[in-house]
Amino acid sequence: MTICSVVGARPQFVKAAVVSHALKARGVREYLLHTGQHYDDDMSAVFFDELGIPAPERNLGIGSGSHAHQTAGMMAALEQAFLDLRPDRVLVYGDTNSTLAAALVAAKMHIPVDHVEAGLRSFNRHMPEEINRIVTDRLSHFCFCPTRTAMQHLASEGRTEGVHLTGDVMLDATRTFAERAATRRPLISLTRHEAGMFALATVHRAENTDEPGRLASIFDAFGRLDMPVVLPLHPRTRARLEDMDVPDNVDVIAPVPYLAMLTLTREAAYVLTDSGGLQKEALWLGTRCITLRDETEWTETTGGGWNQIVGADRDAILAGVSQAPRGPVPIFGAGSTDETPSEHISRLVAGND
Repeated sequence: MTICSVVGARPQFVKAAVVSHALKARGVREYLLHTGQHYDDDMSAVFFDELGIPAPERNLGIGSGSHAHQTAGMMAALEQAFLDLRPDRVLVYGDTNSTLAAALVAAKMHIPVDHVEAGLRSFNRHMPEEINRIVTDRLSHFCFCPTRTAMQHLASEGRTEGVHLTGDVMLDATRTFAERAATRRPLISLTRHEAGMFALATVHRAENTDEPGRLASIFDAFGRLDMPVVLPLHPRTRARLEDMDVPDNVDVIAPVPYLAMLTLTREAAYVLTDSGGLQKEALWLGTRCITLRDETEWTETTGGGWNQIVGADRDAILAGVSQAPRGPVPIFGAGSTDETPSEHISRLVAGND
């Protein structure tokens, strides 16, 4: 069997890494295709060495652009790649334009497409990711759901065939790579701050970076915190700060590699983020999270107050920081079998059901 796995951003490579290992163990031939949606300087040979996977079979080099221009370019390039490689199935991850483009092309070429992280919903259709999720789920042969909530979302939309509770492959990745990070990326090599004496923040979503009022409110809150805030910042977001006064306690640094981010997350007092994946990673590593969004797809993380959904309001952010969690960290991300999520997915994809 031959599989084409399509990815377009660094988090998708992390997810694909653990599934790729499981597919290889079952004798599946996998072609890893990178659409080039996100160009990331950290995705060098070191990045793939950290994950223990080879570089992509092909980099389609599409790059940035409007949603229509980018998705159309990906579709044309993926169609040719699928014609060349003739995969038996196509595997897609998450909710990027790369996910949508691959699902559309595969469906039109009558190649079964399988969706990892199916069934997630924010119920906010202003988010382009929400549109990508909905369409990809409708086109997919197998929907691999990370949680029971995701399965319920699909059932409410009338989709029950081919839906599987596999668990969250990011749980696999966090467990696999956190141990590796402890030796390869120790805290002392990343920041001058001691463990538990700093907050970790990420701000990258357009709803925050493209709205000056929201961005100013977030940084106002950062400046009122009683500890340093380590902020790995994407160049696009950094440009938005040129006309703002960044608080003195905010330590703006360049984006960090994946293993380094795991170390910072594990050792931070708490995380402030508008990322989806980091909400989960924080809790799996025992770090509470304050989410700088108005909603979350990962409702399981909010149990016991471990993840506070506060939006961009300064006072809500500060209140979220001050509120201590109640009870143990929520347990979520496991599947419906004794297999790991990656093993479960690889078995279904390989037809070893």
